[in-house]
Amino acid sequence: MVTAESVEQVVEQLSPEELAKFRRWFAQFDADAWDAQIEADAVAGKLDALAEEGLAEYRNGQAREI
Repeated sequence: MVTAESVEQVVEQLSPEELAKFRRWFAQFDADAWDAQIEADAVAGKLDALAEEGLAEYRNGQAREI
């Protein structure tokens, strides 16, 4: 089984070029995982309360442009 500690040990041994390549890969991997989680939460209705709160503030004139 691969552990976080074993991954850490391998990452510490990467050359600067390979570390840069790994960083790019991991950043995309992490972003994709985040997007998938947000999408799953939205489909499951977990964000409905937040959306309704924002819409209610907008309707009541409590929203402002950012």
